[in-house]
Amino acid sequence: MIYARYHSPLGYILLSSADGFLTGLNFEDQIPPEQSFEIDASTHPVIQETFQWLDAYFAGNQPSPALLPLRPAGSPFQRSVWQMLLRIPYGETITYGQLAKHFPGKMSAQAVGQAVGRNPISIIIPCHRVLGSDNHLTGYAGGIDNKVWLLTHEGHSENNFKYPKKHRGK
Repeated sequence: MIYARYHSPLGYILLSSADGFLTGLNFEDQIPPEQSFEIDASTHPVIQETFQWLDAYFAGNQPSPALLPLRPAGSPFQRSVWQMLLRIPYGETITYGQLAKHFPGKMSAQAVGQAVGRNPISIIIPCHRVLGSDNHLTGYAGGIDNKVWLLTHEGHSENNFKYPKKHRGK
């Protein structure tokens, strides 16, 4: 496994890669302290490609996730939800309920939400584009403030969102 740290406008992001695929992208404060990693910011091709993708994204461009070899680990259902997330265009959002309607049968928004919450490749697999009903900002592993930053970076107005009651300063 190869690990690298990327410095973003939101702080450090930890990348992981194995077997020529990107397997993880998490905000550094999401990583439990007991899981400290040796960082190898080498010339590994997948890490370099991901750094370039992130540079383009944070510069305001709209790089396609298809440019990167992604291999998120999860159940078949989780992977199917993550594939749906990849179809949400830059600058657009969808609710958990709307996302659930894309699955056969009576899939609950809660089941979809749990799969979204287990997305191991944040930002690139754009789980930040999923909102609760009526544009409620619901959980984001990277934190609500980072979710808002990513959405406003993609052109949304912060005034369009409803914050959780527990959110500080709102």
